[in-house]
Amino acid sequence: MLAALVLAGAAWFDGFSSANAQFSMVLTNASRPLPRRASIILIVANGLGYGDLSCYGQTKYQTPNLDRLAAGGIRFTSYYAGDAASSPARAALMLGRDPRHLKQRADVDVPLAADDVTVAQVLRQSGYSTGLIGEWDLGDDQTTGKPWNHGFDQFAGYFEGDAAENFYADYLWRYDGHTGFQGRANVYQNMDGKKNQYIPDLLTTIALNFISNDRPDRFNQYRPFFLQLNCIIPDGGTGLVPTDAPFSEEPWPQVEKNRAAMITRLDESIGRLVSHLKQLNLVSNTVIFFTSDTGSQTNGGIDPKFFRSAGSFRSAPGELYEGDLRVPMIASWPGRIAAGQVSDFTWAAWDLMPTLTDIALVGPSAGTDGLSVFPVLLGQTPAHRHEFFHWRRVGRNVWHTIRQEDWEAVQPRAGAPLELYNLKTDPGETKNVADQHHDIVGRFQEILKDNP
Repeated sequence: MLAALVLAGAAWFDGFSSANAQFSMVLTNASRPLPRRASIILIVANGLGYGDLSCYGQTKYQTPNLDRLAAGGIRFTSYYAGDAASSPARAALMLGRDPRHLKQRADVDVPLAADDVTVAQVLRQSGYSTGLIGEWDLGDDQTTGKPWNHGFDQFAGYFEGDAAENFYADYLWRYDGHTGFQGRANVYQNMDGKKNQYIPDLLTTIALNFISNDRPDRFNQYRPFFLQLNCIIPDGGTGLVPTDAPFSEEPWPQVEKNRAAMITRLDESIGRLVSHLKQLNLVSNTVIFFTSDTGSQTNGGIDPKFFRSAGSFRSAPGELYEGDLRVPMIASWPGRIAAGQVSDFTWAAWDLMPTLTDIALVGPSAGTDGLSVFPVLLGQTPAHRHEFFHWRRVGRNVWHTIRQEDWEAVQPRAGAPLELYNLKTDPGETKNVADQHHDIVGRFQEILKDNP
């Protein structure tokens, strides 16, 4: 299958570079990794809502592989995306910054600047081999936002969401830091309008090849790897699935059959990845995080209410209520993270950077807003917590959402009165209690005044 991908006239037989297999890697003293640090896999689904997995309450279909991953580690119930739109959400995750300090906006795609430091850059500088597979959405090959300018030794995928929505594309972008190749790689199985290679499946295979080629071993001095797999499903867009089985006979709209099939296919991909780690004896020293860039979207006619994709939370396109921001987060690290945990610890996408760098035994870059949840992963109490979480969307309306403890304040447009919800007693945000708690509203007004 991969032999049909041709780069600069040569067959791409092994997915990513075979340079590691040639055992020729030389590390400088400055980048020499500490012995046997954990490898890290960060899997980011595309538009997967809080309620889209069976371990989070989905009942119309099952996600057994992700359920097993959650059962083997921690399933977080109060983890938040960086934004409800893809580009700022991905920037918050990559840079460790909350939305107030990002240039990316819901209505404007802004590439990363040359001086933006990502988690991949920090990890690579400390000795990690780094790979990005899937959707990038933070710049293209004509800007400073290229993935390889921001810490990734290897890249295979798409720069923009529109391109990633073609699930039978006849090309993908490829960068190989070992050979210096960068350019378009043809997917010949899909040339001339053919649909013989489902791109999400291909990206999973490339991820497995990256793990095989870059796994820590004595030949590369047990250099750990960081793999970020930005899945291009299940946010449907114009994409199709090879089959809507096992839901073909369900009395559902076709677009919902397709979505359920995509999510179960995503689950199968996670199963392939975990099995591959077991085959390579990498399970005990590899940390896996699974989450989503945003909550469920409406592309391609999807109705998030059909599968209750936001769970019991309030959600609507263009808004920033709980269901638009709260997403799944699963962390698994056999032998280090105790199995069978469900945690209501509150954290957000910008906390991933310091968490991953803590796992890697290095500090995050300066200027990050995140706080590490590494102690929580190990069953310890963190020394620091966020005073509040603040999301701001700038567009035709300026929207503010602020969470502090069990309270959430929402200002849906500039100058509008604050709405107030008690998430402990009213997680669905059905009752605005601002008139009953003037003191709490005043507290949020001060936060908003200091953080316009």
